[in-house]
Amino acid sequence: MMKFFKFKKFHNEEDGAVTVDWVVLTAAVVGLGAAALTLVRGKTAELTGKIGTYLGSASVSSSFTSDETGG
Repeated sequence: MMKFFKFKKFHNEEDGAVTVDWVVLTAAVVGLGAAALTLVRGKTAELTGKIGTYLGSASVSSSFTSDETGG
C-alpha cells in the first residue's frame, strides 16, 4: 500500500513538466539551427570558391606610382 502512495505523490508533482517543456523547446531550436546550417552551407562554399579564385588571380604591387600615392 505504501508504494501506491509514493506513486500517487509522484503523479501529482508538476515540477518535472517544466523540464520536459524546456527539453522539447531546446531540441526544436537545435533542429532549426541544423536546418539553417544545411541551407547556408552550400552558398557559403560557393562564395568561398569565388573569393579564392579572385585572390589567386590578384597581383601585389611592390612599388608605388604617382596615381596610387595621390600626387
